[in-house]
Amino acid sequence: MLGEEFGGKLGNMNVTPLIDVLLVLLVIFMILTPVTPRGEHAVIPQPPLPHPKPEQNDPTVVIQVLASPQGQPRLIINQQSLTWPELTPRLVDIYKTRAQKVLFVKADDGIAWQDVATVIDEAHRAGVDTVALITAKIEAAG
Repeated sequence: MLGEEFGGKLGNMNVTPLIDVLLVLLVIFMILTPVTPRGEHAVIPQPPLPHPKPEQNDPTVVIQVLASPQGQPRLIINQQSLTWPELTPRLVDIYKTRAQKVLFVKADDGIAWQDVATVIDEAHRAGVDTVALITAKIEAAG
């Protein structure tokens, strides 16, 4: 035999205890595995709130930045004219009760980008989440 040539005995490994441990671990994992629930999920109707909030149909807010002969552009919010210092307080007043805080900005072609960026910055400062720009192409599409 091969093991006897070198002066030792060749032994076989006993795998029976390893198989026992494997079977015990298999049983443990089978017990611990969550069983998928059977049946249907029932949704129970809830009683109405004591004072339901009336749904508000808030109009879209559009700020127009228009060219002015005095140099600084004019501002119009939904057909109402306002000055630059009135912009942030007016936006805070408009958006304090709204769930969706979306603002559209429309500017004349000759307006400097810095003025539009100032309007966007003031809108974010007033709590507006989303500011969208209206271009001539978008407005023509309807």
